[in-house]
Amino acid sequence: MRITEGKRKGLERVANARGVIAALAIDQRSALRSLFAKAKGVDAGAVPDEWLVQFKEAVSRILTAEASAILLDPEYGLPAAKQRAKNAGLLLAYEKTGYDKTVPGRLPELLHHWSVRRLIEAGADCVKILLYYAPSSSAEINDQKHAWVERIGAECIAADVPFFLELVSYAEGMDEKGREFARCKPGVVTASVAEFSKPRYAVDVLKVGVPVNMAFVEGSPSSGGEILYSRDQAKAYFREAAAAARVPFIYLSEGVSNETFENALELAGEAGANFSGVLCGRATWKDGVGVFAQHGMNALEDWLMTEGIRNIQRVNAKLSAARPWTESYAREQAVVLSGEKS
Repeated sequence: MRITEGKRKGLERVANARGVIAALAIDQRSALRSLFAKAKGVDAGAVPDEWLVQFKEAVSRILTAEASAILLDPEYGLPAAKQRAKNAGLLLAYEKTGYDKTVPGRLPELLHHWSVRRLIEAGADCVKILLYYAPSSSAEINDQKHAWVERIGAECIAADVPFFLELVSYAEGMDEKGREFARCKPGVVTASVAEFSKPRYAVDVLKVGVPVNMAFVEGSPSSGGEILYSRDQAKAYFREAAAAARVPFIYLSEGVSNETFENALELAGEAGANFSGVLCGRATWKDGVGVFAQHGMNALEDWLMTEGIRNIQRVNAKLSAARPWTESYAREQAVVLSGEKS
């Protein structure tokens, strides 16, 4: 597995000096709007666009000094991109937020007025798409998703820009936060990672949730009492999912608390999962939404300068076990060469 010059430069831009991706994610749109609506006690439609823009600007301005990169959306995040620290690279999202709930399969859709070329022109070092994926979905649904990812991979190859694929795991008819899905989540994550590691998709980095629901892990800060996985079982699932990856992968926080995400990263480290960093979103900045909604920008900036910075520093402290993204390419290249010799 060889990497081109353009893709190499893009990945170097979003990683730290050690080659680990310690990135901040705030490309949320409908989810962020919903958080504002809840904090204000209003309908989501009543939340002004300016709140999303201003909140993203403040997060970028204050927190990117502690991050290797920031993930934003081109709809509300471009002003924030201009305010990021000089050390921080930029990833831009290419997909529309959410999915059409009237159509089965959680099918994805790209932003109509954007292309990979346009995202690069807007300053993107890397391009990211989000895909809801259930290996157990019908062949017809998953074939559409496979073709969709293949097209974007080809577009990124043509532009010589790194392609990040964010996988959100689910199973039809199950609550993703519930007990039933928690039992099958390790297999769903592992199968999804294995599928999209295939060369046909041209994915450069996978962004995935951890392979267990931390609410059901022994000793987890978010455990509600019922335990489905001991720590040793959880670590085994981390190792299985990591072994399925043939490209670098990083973890997303999946909306859990900062403390819970830190605990998940500790498990990954103890398991020896060869992850290459994080793209951490709500675990870092979610509690600032209510501060901004209730008390305004000055209060938000104060919160970000204290609690926000502490949150991102605590996550960064758990990345000592993360491996440089270059190791995955070197490892896979060695496998290829070994196969050629045999």
